[in-house]
Amino acid sequence: MIDRRSFIKSAGALSIAAATSSSWLGKAFAAEAAKPKKGGHLVVGVDNASSTDRLDPAFWFETYMYFVGSQMFNNLVEIDENAKLAPSLAESWASTDGSKTWVLKIRQGVQFHDGRSLGAKDVVYSLNHHRGEKSTSPVKGYLATASSIEATGEHEVTIKLTAPDVEFIWLLSAVHFAITAENENFDKGIGTGAFILEKFQPGVTTLTKRNPNYWNSERGHVDSVETLAMNDSTARVAALVSGSAQLINRVNPRIVSRIERMPNLKLVRAKDSMIYTFPGLSNLAPFDNIDGRLALKYAIDRQQIIDTVLGGYASVANDNPIFPSNRYFAKDIPQRPYDPEKAQFHWKKSGFSGPLTLNVADAGFPGAVDAGQLYQQSAAKAGINLNVVRVPDDAFWNDIWQKKVFVSSNWANRPTADALLSLVFTSQSSWNESAWHVPAFDAMVKAARGEPDEARRKQIYHDIQVMLVDQGSEIIPLYADALDGCSSKIKGFTSVPGMPLSGNRAAEKVWIEG
Repeated sequence: MIDRRSFIKSAGALSIAAATSSSWLGKAFAAEAAKPKKGGHLVVGVDNASSTDRLDPAFWFETYMYFVGSQMFNNLVEIDENAKLAPSLAESWASTDGSKTWVLKIRQGVQFHDGRSLGAKDVVYSLNHHRGEKSTSPVKGYLATASSIEATGEHEVTIKLTAPDVEFIWLLSAVHFAITAENENFDKGIGTGAFILEKFQPGVTTLTKRNPNYWNSERGHVDSVETLAMNDSTARVAALVSGSAQLINRVNPRIVSRIERMPNLKLVRAKDSMIYTFPGLSNLAPFDNIDGRLALKYAIDRQQIIDTVLGGYASVANDNPIFPSNRYFAKDIPQRPYDPEKAQFHWKKSGFSGPLTLNVADAGFPGAVDAGQLYQQSAAKAGINLNVVRVPDDAFWNDIWQKKVFVSSNWANRPTADALLSLVFTSQSSWNESAWHVPAFDAMVKAARGEPDEARRKQIYHDIQVMLVDQGSEIIPLYADALDGCSSKIKGFTSVPGMPLSGNRAAEKVWIEG
């Protein structure tokens, strides 16, 4: 997840500024009612839950915990409905020393769920939680250049970096950078969020109640939220249709027309919000040589998967993880076509005879099983024997991902290009799903991060994308739209560009009418 993107004087420069389709419900939800209605019990069905889930954000892995955690915790900053960086627990920020020193002013008058007041030391403790030597936090790399994080006032935090990072503040919007009280155990769920933890049963359900002292008076409308673990897409839709859930994520594109015909239901579409990927471990055959990788890139019929599996709710990707809405997206890289002859040429040249096993699960991405079977058919025309194995959803992330040679996966958009590249592709990242360890690539990512000249930074990001398209070990066939569904009684459900479930904060934004 990590995507899976200059700001003080140009706040509109977020790389994920994507527009939602005018024929779909998006930001219009916010204007449906003049005044939010307080009260009611909200039931939400969300996928990618696990019995090993924890409330500690250093261990949040997928959508379910992102959504649950965001009910209890706040970040320093967040992404708003206009794809801009917005204050949250940090009221303001500024950089000096060529973007190597960042000073954040922390909001005053904020209370934790247990009554303690928020201060700078709480922020320092929460950020440092991801930096420990033994930390396996997915955002540990985001703070790798932080030489110090200090409370320089009761409500002021100063972060010093070893290298310039012109977009550093955007990284703090990552859902994992939740804030708890100093020396507190994150697993207690004590935050400053709109809801207070009542019950947490990993892989089953989470119950929260409204925080009466929430600092943001414009949010936190329902009395309670019940978040059900619903990994099966059919079960989620059935719950929405029956009314046992009022809001769900990841509606299967194949049944969109069914939802549209129901006047009591609504859909929210965030275009190009995810990349659906087939990562191959670059240190193992056939991905350990360029010809094996190119063969598998030419052997996939991308448009067929979009039309057949996703019902058109996606756009063709070119093995490039940078989203088209990103201001650094390289539009001039020629789209690689489906070409069985070229695939066969490179496959023979790779020296790998096969068969190659592709392990897929809908946990990897919705429709991954069907997409894998279509991939198998298109690869067969190139003489590539692709064996597709369906594995259980509940075992996928622990037992298959990053362990098997070839798998399905997905990544949501991230606030900056650097955020996604650092999370998924740099050598030190714990979520480097293709074992992509290329020193020259790491050097380019670091150079782009600190380059103050916009034109030069754009060129570096262009070169990065060319390298991934031509040499990378991930097959990225498409950019998928996020499709969430809700009851027509749910109001205030806004679409945050590039992010599902209203930037994971739908629970605190919506209210129930009728």
